[in-house]
This record gives sequence, structure tokens and C-alpha cells, in this order.
Amino acid sequence: MIGFLRGILIAKKPPSLLVEVRGVGYEVDAPMSTFYALPEIGGEVTLYTHLAIREDAHSLFGFGSEAERSLFRTLIRVNGVGAKLALGILSGLSAEEFRRAVEHQDTARLVRLPGVGKKTAERLIVELRDRLPETGSVTLPGAGTLPLPEASPVDDATAALVALGFRPQDAAALVRKVPVEGKRSEDIIRLALQSAGK
Repeated sequence: MIGFLRGILIAKKPPSLLVEVRGVGYEVDAPMSTFYALPEIGGEVTLYTHLAIREDAHSLFGFGSEAERSLFRTLIRVNGVGAKLALGILSGLSAEEFRRAVEHQDTARLVRLPGVGKKTAERLIVELRDRLPETGSVTLPGAGTLPLPEASPVDDATAALVALGFRPQDAAALVRKVPVEGKRSEDIIRLALQSAGK
């Protein structure tokens, strides 16, 4: 089992990133809450990881804190919630916001997340009411930059929203609604998700 990675951030295209650890490049999927705290390309990053092994794929998921990874692991144990939906939930709400939504049985807040319908929201509340892990803040050390060409932040943001469960046309519409001038893809995604939650 791979418990964590510490290395150099080589590329980030939400929800995927590439981390070099002693000459080996690890492809990792991460929620937007982790992306917001990443250093610039070329910086050092530490990620707590979860390795999912299926017959057809080995997938590595990365998180900025142990609490975030713990919540992800709790979410994927819920019937009908897979890794992609769990990443979408963690991208749309902080761990503490999710905890409050479950404690207050706020299905309206949960159904605004991509891929979460009313039945899934109700199932999350029923199954997680008494077993949510402790929450904590995202802490990622990082330093230095290495200038590399990147794709358009608007294109990256749209692709990330699609990867989080939005239909392509809905993702594009959300990105068009927010101010994008001079913003990084992570900022555009955050604004788009906030807009979707209203």
C-alpha cells in the first residue's frame, strides 16, 4: 500500500496531477480542495494517498491532509458512491462543510454537488450521520517554481468540472458565468463550484 508521496510536482491538470518521486512519476487524482493548496509546478509536494485496485485498473488518489483522505475512504464505503463521486463531493465542499450538511440533514446542500441526487444525499446522511472522521485543514509544503507551458486555465477548469461529474455543456456554462481574466484554473474551478452551489 502506498501511504503517502513526497516529491516534485511535474504537472497539474485537474483532477489529475503528476508527482516525481526519485525518478518515478506517479499519476494521482485529487479533489479540488487539494489542488487549491498545491505549490507551483516544480515545487515540492506531500500527498496522503489511497490506492484503489480493481481488475481493470490501479488508481492512486492524493489528498492534502489525513483528514481529507479519511473522509474519502468513508465516502467510498457508502453504497452507490464511487471514487469519482467522492472526489466531486470533496471538491464541492470542505470536510467541515460536508460534516455540517450531514449533521443538519441538509439534503438541499448535498444535491447541489455534481452527481449527487436526492436519494444519494439521503443515503449519505443516513449512513454517515454517526461515523464521519475527524476533519482537519489541508497542509501541503511547497517551494520553488519551474516555468513550464500550461494549457488555458479556462480549458483546464472546464475539463476538471467534467471530470467531477458535470456534463460538458453545464461545465462550460458554469465557467462562462465567472470572471476568468488573470485567474488560475484552480481559482476558476472554485468560483464555478461556488456558483453551482447557489
